Amino acid sequence: MTACFTLAECDAAAALMRRGGVLAYPTEAVYGLGCDPRDQDAFERLFALKQRPPTQGVLLIAADFSQVERYIDRARVPADVMAQVKASWPGPNTWIFPRTAEVPPWVAGAHAGIALRVTAHAPAAALCRAWGGALVSTSANPHGSPPARSAQQVLDYFGDALDGVLDAPLGGQERPTVIRDALTGAIIRA
Repeated sequence: MTACFTLAECDAAAALMRRGGVLAYPTEAVYGLGCDPRDQDAFERLFALKQRPPTQGVLLIAADFSQVERYIDRARVPADVMAQVKASWPGPNTWIFPRTAEVPPWVAGAHAGIALRVTAHAPAAALCRAWGGALVSTSANPHGSPPARSAQQVLDYFGDALDGVLDAPLGGQERPTVIRDALTGAIIRA
């Protein structure tokens, strides 16, 4: 049976992920699926739930810059670019960076970089703080279906195959966050 957590139970939701669980949680616009980015078994379960090709990779979401800094190859990011990115965070902005060896290969998929977001959405940020770092974030839906916009829709999609859901409000954005290449500014997802 899927465990349901309230916002006051972020510590318990984080504990579920520490045990290798896959958790659905609200983001700025849609529910996301998350797990420990270093846990390949949990990650593979997440991709099996989504029925998504492993080459696609996912982004990582965090509560503050310190939770994503180790994943960015800072030597390859000009100071003015880093300043621009940091000025956009926390907020609904996802940036792709050159990645360090700290990024597990299954997280990046076939991509050379890593997509990162420092969220201003209080429930997602609270979960990252309870977790103590960046989490996997990919839309909560079977590949090709519309992203879930409620805890109930998450349960309708995945049922008991999902370990847990953090039932809290979405952030009010109409669409998932824009994804940009940090070095070029090119929009990857509008």
